[in-house]
Amino acid sequence: MTTTVPYAELPGLVGRDLGYTEWREVTQDQVNTFADATDDHQWIHVDPERAKTGPFGGAVAHGFLTLSLTIPMWTELLDVEGVTTKVNYGLDKVRFVSPVMVGARIRMKAVIADVTEVAGGYQIAVDQTVEIEGGSKPAVVARGLSRFYA
Repeated sequence: MTTTVPYAELPGLVGRDLGYTEWREVTQDQVNTFADATDDHQWIHVDPERAKTGPFGGAVAHGFLTLSLTIPMWTELLDVEGVTTKVNYGLDKVRFVSPVMVGARIRMKAVIADVTEVAGGYQIAVDQTVEIEGGSKPAVVARGLSRFYA
């Protein structure tokens, strides 16, 4: 469920748990497209037959593909009204904790860790955890940074 807030209320969001996104499946087509875009065609990602004999027992998504999916998932969780520009400012910390098998479903949980005033706007730090359906450990744990300008 999307939390919608006016720009002026961003500072009051520190500690706010935004909940979970919807589940989304990671497909072999996504993995192959990501491999083409990044020129990372390692067999554990793009060769499902060979990957069956590999360390994970099947093809896995690139860690950076899983991380990149936090962007569309993030838009499911927070909408800030009254801004002229929204910027993905980067990351403070990222860990790829568990591989995401092709065909697995993932979702993200997000908590606003900090809100800082910057020239012309606010920067928010968000603790993001990407979960794997049925998994005991998360796929990705990251602190994302976004900026909102009015």
